[in-house]
Amino acid sequence: MHIILGGTGHIGPALAEALIEKGELVTIISRDPKKKQEWEQKGADVAIADVLDVKHLQKIFNTGERLFLLNPPAAPSTDTAAQEKETLNAILTALEGSRIKKVVAESTYGAQPGNGLGDLGVLYEMEQALANMNIPTTIIRGAYYMSNWAASLETAREAGTVYTFYPVDFKLPMVSPGDIGGVAARLMLEPVTQTGLHNVEGPQQYSAKDVADAFSAALGKDVKAVEIPESHWIQALEDAGFSAPAAKSMAAMTHATLKGKYTPPGPVRGTTTLTAYIGELVASAK
Repeated sequence: MHIILGGTGHIGPALAEALIEKGELVTIISRDPKKKQEWEQKGADVAIADVLDVKHLQKIFNTGERLFLLNPPAAPSTDTAAQEKETLNAILTALEGSRIKKVVAESTYGAQPGNGLGDLGVLYEMEQALANMNIPTTIIRGAYYMSNWAASLETAREAGTVYTFYPVDFKLPMVSPGDIGGVAARLMLEPVTQTGLHNVEGPQQYSAKDVADAFSAALGKDVKAVEIPESHWIQALEDAGFSAPAAKSMAAMTHATLKGKYTPPGPVRGTTTLTAYIGELVASAK
């Protein structure tokens, strides 16, 4: 049995579907009971759980042998780093002493030690904690998710603008979450003894200008990328609903990405292009 923690987000569905297609048994952990019937019809078991409920979580873990671990993202209106550390600690506590024989964990490009770095710091802590557990673990470090640009659909459609904290021509590795799900499915099926670090990105690097061009093609209208200067990052994030600590973390993470570009050798490459991803995003929103 494969347990998928984070099965109803951006990566989990592609992972679950790939495993089900191969005839594997899958249990999806979700906090949303509305997803239960949909996934049961697709052939998965669904366990509704609060990840902070350690005893319940461990009980679910004990029904399987392999775990896909994606630490649930906190709502931006909260202190995201504190919330995500709390959920991570609960998950790791439930994992200790469980029957899980292998973990495949989702991390991020640029994961590094340090407080106040958002996902970069929290997921580095996850990597280190898993390395110190007596469970074989494979780490996936995913590039910048193409799905992050979904928040730009409204401004692209209504105002012909994609806002970015990056210089409009700054290229960075991006990846479709669905491609990560496909890679994760392969890694979940590998022997327990096969572990290691896998960097996953798309076919090429992209810039905010490329994102604007992709929206242009999909919407049939002119869309331009506009850089928000660093001095306005915090205010822009708070205006978008981020708490003060979350805005500070996001700004620090963005700054770290700009100043310390993460370009690993020999990454696993997904096949989904940015143009295809944005095209599907626009089509599904109609």
